[in-house]
Amino acid sequence: MSNVEEFPNAARMLTEYEALVAAAPTVLEAIPGAVYVCDHDGWLVRFNKEASKLWGRTPAIDEAKHRFCGSHRLFRLDGTPLSPNECPMAEAVKTGVATQNAEVVMERPDGSRIVALVNIRPLRDHRGRIQGAVNCFQDISERKALEGEVRSRAADLDDFFENSAIGLHIVSGEGIILRANKAELSLLGYDAGEYVGRHIAEFHADAPVIGDILHRLSCGEKLDRYPARLRARDGSVKQVLITSNSRFDDGKFINTRCFTTDVTSLHEAQGAQRESEERLAATYEAATIGIAEADAEGRLLRVNDAVCKMLGRSREELLNMTFFDYTHVDDRQQDSELYAQQIRGEINNYSVRKRAARPDGALVHLDVYGSCVRDASGKFRYGVRVIQDVTEAKRMEDKILQSERHMRELLEALPAAVYTTDAAGRITFFNQAAVDLAGRTPRPGDEWCVTWRLYNPDGTPLPHDQCPMAVALKENRPVRGIEAVAERPDGTRVPFIPYPTPLHDSDGRLVGAINMLVDVTEQKKAEEYAGRLAAIVEFSHDAIVSKDTNGVIQTWNKGAERLFGYEAAEVIGKPVNILIPPDRQDEEPEILDRIRRSERVAPYETLRIRKDGSLIDVSLTVSPLKDGRGKVIGASKIARDITEKRRHEERRRLLVNELNHRVKNTLATVQSLAAQSFRAEAHTPAFRQFETRLIALSRAHDVLTREDWEGIDLNELIARTIAPICVRPEERVQISGPALRLEPKLALSLSMAFHELCTNAAKYGALANETGHIEIHWQVVGAEGERRLQLRWGEIGGPEVQSPTRKGFGSRLLERALQREFDAQVTLSFAPSGVVCEIAMPVT
Repeated sequence: MSNVEEFPNAARMLTEYEALVAAAPTVLEAIPGAVYVCDHDGWLVRFNKEASKLWGRTPAIDEAKHRFCGSHRLFRLDGTPLSPNECPMAEAVKTGVATQNAEVVMERPDGSRIVALVNIRPLRDHRGRIQGAVNCFQDISERKALEGEVRSRAADLDDFFENSAIGLHIVSGEGIILRANKAELSLLGYDAGEYVGRHIAEFHADAPVIGDILHRLSCGEKLDRYPARLRARDGSVKQVLITSNSRFDDGKFINTRCFTTDVTSLHEAQGAQRESEERLAATYEAATIGIAEADAEGRLLRVNDAVCKMLGRSREELLNMTFFDYTHVDDRQQDSELYAQQIRGEINNYSVRKRAARPDGALVHLDVYGSCVRDASGKFRYGVRVIQDVTEAKRMEDKILQSERHMRELLEALPAAVYTTDAAGRITFFNQAAVDLAGRTPRPGDEWCVTWRLYNPDGTPLPHDQCPMAVALKENRPVRGIEAVAERPDGTRVPFIPYPTPLHDSDGRLVGAINMLVDVTEQKKAEEYAGRLAAIVEFSHDAIVSKDTNGVIQTWNKGAERLFGYEAAEVIGKPVNILIPPDRQDEEPEILDRIRRSERVAPYETLRIRKDGSLIDVSLTVSPLKDGRGKVIGASKIARDITEKRRHEERRRLLVNELNHRVKNTLATVQSLAAQSFRAEAHTPAFRQFETRLIALSRAHDVLTREDWEGIDLNELIARTIAPICVRPEERVQISGPALRLEPKLALSLSMAFHELCTNAAKYGALANETGHIEIHWQVVGAEGERRLQLRWGEIGGPEVQSPTRKGFGSRLLERALQREFDAQVTLSFAPSGVVCEIAMPVT
């Protein structure tokens, strides 16, 4: 295009930007793809309906609201947000740098997202100044999904690497070739011994190129179709495209995975394409997909270089042909009929996959998207055809189908239930995991599913011909997000999630489907358990609070609201220190340190502060919370209000102290009254015996007082009772038996009994000389609720015992008091070798 300075007398010619804006929307609508135009400040000025459709909205262009892009939101492929000021269109407008084949993620207002392939070209005036930019983009979500599916399938096959149709090799961080597949070796004519183990630079014809490749890969860059030249074994040089990325381990460059595509025969055509790109119109220059225009008879009126490349024909050849001429004979009728319907106005757009013949006889697979341009009266003017070469994708699909045997072996080895059907739904394959899940072996002729019976999650029957696999086959689409329940012949039921996916042959025809059934029994149990646990937490009267490892509150139940007075919204996200009084703030750092060490904090009593500032007594238990990998991510706190407990304990303590005081006064009063009443007999043996018994009762009372009248251990009771009477009790008294805590009433009675036995031993028995000793042993027998104490007091080595002629107070106390009060059986025997007392009684 000439400018005004070269032809000063010529009329001023419109710039690309002006022409494009002036011709919109007719021209933009005629383009079979999404297109929009921004001015030199980046404001959106024109867009077509296809762009609006992909954006999911129609931006207003009569006010400055949309800059650089009309989508709701933009993201990078890794999911991170992409500001409009940083998007490719912003770079084109600001710097004049064009963008080809960039991929971004566009989010619609409804939240759905698409992956878009964008091609942006800045628009300049005759002086080279940027007036704006045009963006041609298309939705490649399905293609990206297909690529992901193909990659995931290929990763499961061991022979993907070795038998790939594309050359593939792995290079170490030092540049040594670690592995190469057959295609790579065939491409260059080497065998593995000649190729593997050598430095990759030995096979590159251009040292700077391989140096740049290795540098980029070592820096973590990805190479996409990087052009290079390789030396073959026969001395020839192969033109290739290198697609590669790097693998790092802890930041260390380990190796690269490189795909080598032989483009030697296409190199000259690519050069011609690059030379002609600058002469294409604005929208055609930005397009890397094939674009062609045809009249009503199908004769090509205009084609871009991408079409020429796909079909292996020059532009001159194609402009003398119809698109039916290069279409495979078996695919012409379908394309012809759809095109005729479009011309007649019966359909506006259509898509078709077909085969096209190249002059060398090779067939390429094309996806054609047809639309048309009409005049103001609606009359057909010409058709616009957007063409994509999907040959490589088809080859990959064929490769997967050809590896069916290997795939079946792989599926048989999978622990998940997998089966396949033909296009009619008849089961053609199932693995052992499917038999285990179904509880049966499918029979020949079974259709749709390997299970015996099916139910919906609500328990209603699900006919097999309406199951997810049947839907996938009938509608020729994958089915996701459905749950079902399988019933085995033995009546047990198994909840599962199916993943039915249709399978196609190389011509795109439906040939069957594959389904994987994932048993979610354990997941359902876990969900049910989690639901019950959540209900327990929600309705617990105790305050249950979770916090992270920094002490920030994460959850807050109703019990916490009642106990502390805060609503959940008031405290979630705040530090738990707001509940801790100022003088106890040092508790929390110690608790957090223990939680980070995965230690549980045993229940302890403390004070906490409520929303109104009042203090409350609580019993606090803290336990670590861990994620699925066992890492501590926080803590759970259970706080119980013990205000009433504290008040009850205080009241009980006061009452016990008062009782102790009164009992001591009573015993002192009794002792004083006895001394006054028997003043003349104060030095008689009977009075001294009475006084010692009263002292023994007082001593037992003192022991119980120290224990807050909550009982005393039997071992301690015996030791404290005999200590004042027996000299060197550790040498002369042997005590053995299990721990047994006695209630206060029984402790008092047994204390008196042991006092009588010990006093008698000191006077007449084993403690009356220097050689005797006492053995006391007991055991507890019987089940809970019917337990009995069996105790034996035996004296050994004392003076010879004479059986008494009458029973004294001590004997009556042992035999009658214990029997009457505690239903005890007391046997007191006076053998010459020593006194033996056996007591059997129920205990709690």
